Amino acid sequence: MANWMTSRHIMRHHSRISGLVIVTMGLLLCRQAWAIEPASTDRVHELFGPENLVAWCIVPFDAKKRGPAERAEMVERLGLKRVAYDWRDEHVPTFEEEIQEYQKHGIEFFAFWSWHDSLAPLVKKYDIQPQIWSTCPSPTEGSQPEKVVAAANAMLPLVEKCRELGLSLGLYNHGGWGGEPANLVAVCEELRQHHDAMHVGIVYNFHHGHGHIDDFAESLKLMQPYLLCLNINGMTDEATVLAGRDKILPVGSGAHEREMLHIVVDSGYTGPIGILDHRSELDAKESLRANLEGLKLVIEDLHE
Repeated sequence: MANWMTSRHIMRHHSRISGLVIVTMGLLLCRQAWAIEPASTDRVHELFGPENLVAWCIVPFDAKKRGPAERAEMVERLGLKRVAYDWRDEHVPTFEEEIQEYQKHGIEFFAFWSWHDSLAPLVKKYDIQPQIWSTCPSPTEGSQPEKVVAAANAMLPLVEKCRELGLSLGLYNHGGWGGEPANLVAVCEELRQHHDAMHVGIVYNFHHGHGHIDDFAESLKLMQPYLLCLNINGMTDEATVLAGRDKILPVGSGAHEREMLHIVVDSGYTGPIGILDHRSELDAKESLRANLEGLKLVIEDLHE
């Protein structure tokens, strides 16, 4: 009886080991299939740390309709140090107050959406250098080279304004021809090579890039030499977005952003990372907090 019990325990022991080996091998094969290796803790925390994050789409999309002072206080309490400022006509009279409040709270006026002539004197007065983010045009006629030239020419007035003020100009993907990574790069190169516009780069948004989830590694590699900022988002399948659902999601709640962010880490990108509100029905503080909490979980996955 003793020998029979010993043999049975040995068999169970080997069975457990075999099962563990199979599970472990499965996990390893899964990781190899994604071509993902654990990222260094320092690298991940530096890239996604609060000093490198930019709050984006927190002005007209804030359900609480905060003013400059309340917004600056909110951003500071969340531990963020940079804001990309989007606006509507009703916000023009408070541009200067917004800058003043950010400076009071130690927040960088990091970027400004599109253009308004009242910004120019404020850039000089407050010694700020916001990136200017503007949608890359989408010409509909002509050959591909002709479309590139037409898009570049359409940007020239803003290119010159930014040059005069010493500001960077980011071509922003917002759908259409001008939202394609290859076209963003082509327009950027046209402006740099033929208009000496080395201050022009690219701002790429996950939430306008659902069509490039599958080839994100290739797209990022193409854009990276020109990338001024990368705005992230929870990413669901393109078909879901085209059906009108889940375009804007908190980081960590989508199906694809973990792998996409691992690609970002592996690429060596060290530039700014934007996180979104962009949900008119929500308090901007809660949207940003959801992204920050989701990002913490993603960060844990990235260097496990």
